[in-house]
Amino acid sequence: MNKIGLVLEGGAMRGMYTAGVLDVFLDYKIKVDGIIGVSAGVLFGCNYISRQRGRALRYNLKYLNDKRYISLKSYLKTGNIINKQFAFYELPQKLDVFDNNKFKKAKTKFYATVTNVETGKPEYLQIKDSIKDIEIFRATSAMPFLSKIVEINHKKYLDGAIADSIPIKQCQKMGYDKIIVILTRPITYRRKKPKKILAKLYYKKYPKFANAFNTRYLRYNKTVEDIIELEKNKEIFVVRPTISYPIKRLEKNPQKLQEMYDLGVKDAKMAIEKLKRYLEV
Repeated sequence: MNKIGLVLEGGAMRGMYTAGVLDVFLDYKIKVDGIIGVSAGVLFGCNYISRQRGRALRYNLKYLNDKRYISLKSYLKTGNIINKQFAFYELPQKLDVFDNNKFKKAKTKFYATVTNVETGKPEYLQIKDSIKDIEIFRATSAMPFLSKIVEINHKKYLDGAIADSIPIKQCQKMGYDKIIVILTRPITYRRKKPKKILAKLYYKKYPKFANAFNTRYLRYNKTVEDIIELEKNKEIFVVRPTISYPIKRLEKNPQKLQEMYDLGVKDAKMAIEKLKRYLEV
């Protein structure tokens, strides 16, 4: 019996693509044994486990331009451009309720990638309860420069994508022999070298994190090449955007969110029969 793993790349609002793909997976009853996600991959991927089709798109369209959700006002007032209280507490517990009971009962293991600010290394934290473990959701998606450091069990964390943007190797280490990877960038995309001085100055108390930030592009580009090779050898199955769609990380145009989601739906439907064959072998 194959042990099926699912890797979800982040990318803030580019994650609407992932939401679209996962909703199609729900429609076609694609089941996995474990998920390891990063940032938006975790925030939107949890709805796949709770089986709440359309939820990620719904609440983002509704609250996209609500200043309580993502705004400069929140950043100036709290140090977090994504408002902690609204986005991680009020919204999932009151306004568009996340089905935590179904999430807890699910057999699928769910891991979030975080970057340890003091070591600059990735860690993979299991989420078993969306309420008790809500700070893990915050940590994996805490964007550098735009978010405060999140502390969990006396450790300091930021965005998991800095240390491990696409945790394919970790998924392999965990023993998954059939791996599905959902990317939010087309096959031609490669990260560019950043201006190193920014991270060095801003995170001067955390030089290892600054170094991780400045070398992220090297790890990302190498991982993309590895994924292409693994895909060519039919060792993994990849769903990625078939076109390059212009959408900002903190996109405020609801039409673009809808179109990114629709692209995910379209690409997933095109890939679904090949995916089924891959999982059956």
